[in-house]
Amino acid sequence: MKLKNFNEQFVIEKYDENGLLNVFDINAPDNFNYAYDVIDKIAEFAPDKKALLWCNEDEERTFTYKELSEKSNQVANLLVRKGVKKGDMVLCVLKRHYQIWLTILALEKVGAVLIPATNQLMAKDYAYRFKAGNVKFVVATTDNDVPKHITESFAEYGGIAEKFSVKGSVDDWVDFDTEYQKESTVFERIENKLTDPLLAFFSSGTTGYPKMVVHDHSYALAHLITAKHWHCVTDESLHLTISESGWGKFFWGKIYGEMLMGATVFAYDFDRFDADKVLSRIEKYKITSLCCPPTMFRFFTKDGGLEKYDLSSLVYATTAGEALNPEVFNAFKELTGITLMEGFGQTETVLSIGNLRGTQPRIGSMGKPIPLYDVDIVNEDGDVIPTGETGEIVIRIKKDTPNYGLFEQYYGNPEATAETKRDGLYHTGDTAYKDEDGYYWYVGRTDDVIKSSGYRIGPFEIESVMMEHPAVFEVAVTGVKHPVRGQVVKATVVLTKEYKGKSDDALIKELQTYVKTNTAPYKYPRIIEFVDELPKTISGKIRRVEIRAKDNS
Repeated sequence: MKLKNFNEQFVIEKYDENGLLNVFDINAPDNFNYAYDVIDKIAEFAPDKKALLWCNEDEERTFTYKELSEKSNQVANLLVRKGVKKGDMVLCVLKRHYQIWLTILALEKVGAVLIPATNQLMAKDYAYRFKAGNVKFVVATTDNDVPKHITESFAEYGGIAEKFSVKGSVDDWVDFDTEYQKESTVFERIENKLTDPLLAFFSSGTTGYPKMVVHDHSYALAHLITAKHWHCVTDESLHLTISESGWGKFFWGKIYGEMLMGATVFAYDFDRFDADKVLSRIEKYKITSLCCPPTMFRFFTKDGGLEKYDLSSLVYATTAGEALNPEVFNAFKELTGITLMEGFGQTETVLSIGNLRGTQPRIGSMGKPIPLYDVDIVNEDGDVIPTGETGEIVIRIKKDTPNYGLFEQYYGNPEATAETKRDGLYHTGDTAYKDEDGYYWYVGRTDDVIKSSGYRIGPFEIESVMMEHPAVFEVAVTGVKHPVRGQVVKATVVLTKEYKGKSDDALIKELQTYVKTNTAPYKYPRIIEFVDELPKTISGKIRRVEIRAKDNS
């Protein structure tokens, strides 16, 4: 079997007369395990194929598929020797360190459940996660005082059986890097079912405490559509997705779909995002495809960095994580010639709506539902609504066949699971409307929609208009309580460098007039506040909920 055809054994695909994908389904054995059935198999017939090209500020390393297979076996042997068993919950804080790839695959081979976490958590955050997941083991970097914060959390949680430190030794922690290399490169397969838990993400927590989102082993396979038809990678691609391993987007673009395609994943292990440093590595390593959230594309285009670098190797670019402003779309297209292809998905899903290969995107639209899912828009009663009306995005839950890539449950929270999965639908909590050609247009979270004087106003359209004004670097639009109108629109604005210090009444009036001129006048922000930065989740999403709470307290 040729490497480029390797993935065909797992999928059923069909195309229409225009060559566009219109059928996509998964064909997986009942005991599928990504580490054994993908990485180990590729290692057998293409052992020298480069799987991972990793670098940080000081060094560079490459790993072939054979090396990933053998080193993950060594890590699996270490974990088992230290007591990790099938079904155990293991929390990992490994940023973009190359050890995360070895650990992910090792945990899959053991049958343990990976819980990814970001290095920006504090003691109380770890304690919450440990308790929620009944976590028994921790694998963590020594960077950013992570072991210190984890150790402090033990005052509230005493269930950790063993701790593994990466990039250095810590008192009474197992030195991961030293110890795994002492182990055998052979590991006997431990069988699992496709429906066994694979990993559990904690949601970003924009409302309430984070929920623990459990996916089974089908999740890995479902990302094939992400890589093949959205990122558009091949076995010759060098793909960069920016995300670090504490977040779901890492798994969208740094391991599962890309390596199913036999591609090479590029990883730049940085501490703080710097647009120039990222762009310089795209130039140096000749990255062929790129995926970033809109915020990062905004930095690429707003700060004038794109013109300084040769990005001619780049042939495809995608974005997700929050809605894409037309201003960013147009700027990136003008500067690179590349059309940004937007997509939509959640921690609970893989890509579910997107602008796939061969489609013609409409600026600002998420695209159309992917063939893997039956997606629709419904009202508060769960009824399908007419074209052009705003409602909630839902996915119909299949009864007799697996729901590949759709989360299994919120761990330990059956009430939240039942509320989200009800009446045969998965309720995303995101709102949109559909145009006459089937393109979906994002409006906002259900709790982001502003209701003012009888109007339902989505923040995204106002934000997009304001982003086109040269004074606006970032903006978050929210609703503020009003005794007569119910709510009025507020814009919280971060100014561009050229407009810093000009936050006066004249500029407020100018921005209000600009919105009135470029969209329906009733949508203009009656309140504008200038701030140095917007509140964001650790994953970089704007926390409108925090702005609302402050304004409405």
